[in-house]
Amino acid sequence: MNPNRAFNPPAAVNPTKPMSPARATAPPRARLRTAIAVEAAKLQRSLALLLALVAPALIAVFVFFNLLRLQTAPEWDITLKGAAAIWAFFMLPMSVTALTALLAQTEHSVRSWDYLRALPLPRWHLYAAKAVSVLAVVAAMSLALAALTLPAIYGASWIKPAIAPTGSVDIAGFLWLLTRIYLAAWLLIAIQLWIALRYASFVPALATGIGGTFFAVVATSAQIGQILPWQIPVNQLAADPARAQIALAIGLFGGVLMLALMLWRLGRREWV
Repeated sequence: MNPNRAFNPPAAVNPTKPMSPARATAPPRARLRTAIAVEAAKLQRSLALLLALVAPALIAVFVFFNLLRLQTAPEWDITLKGAAAIWAFFMLPMSVTALTALLAQTEHSVRSWDYLRALPLPRWHLYAAKAVSVLAVVAAMSLALAALTLPAIYGASWIKPAIAPTGSVDIAGFLWLLTRIYLAAWLLIAIQLWIALRYASFVPALATGIGGTFFAVVATSAQIGQILPWQIPVNQLAADPARAQIALAIGLFGGVLMLALMLWRLGRREWV
């Protein structure tokens, strides 16, 4: 190699070299789809998919052994709502905390934000791809919870027929409950993702998630639970339908607004 030869960085990171016509004229939707596809490829090489399986599997295992220790048969409705309560009350907020920190650290740990932000696409596309990935993984975890909980119940019932749940099993109602919990968690997801992307260290995101979950546990019946992001999902199990609807509206629409603010704010930053 000639030591006197000047080094020319790649076009993606060279602001003085014009981008190719194909990249420059690509429609915004195509560039956003590309960013999402790249993020999906990163997911396949990370521990996020393992987390997406382990978290709901732990709940299914708990339900399985909890049924085996019973002496009388519970109702199907109570059993399924119990699994959903564990998910919404503790496992969901902790999983979101770990997931958002994990996805953000794929860039923070190798300091690749400077390179990514020099690519010929709007900066907010990078963060939108992260948001889509997190929402997709959490949705997959909700489906996995349903797919693993039902076999766990049937398995425990086969081993110990005396504790087989009574009544009719409402699978559609269980799926709808998990859907409401997922939609109500959008505000929680947006807050955790924003913090994880904003700070290079994973400590602020973890501290926020752990602290939020702690206050959600100790303030279960408090009135502030309707607006506390870490407690909003579990409000979908409230006996008062009005409380559940208010919490769902705050969680969903508040999450959409928070995600929009995150994309606007981070897209204007010169560093992360």
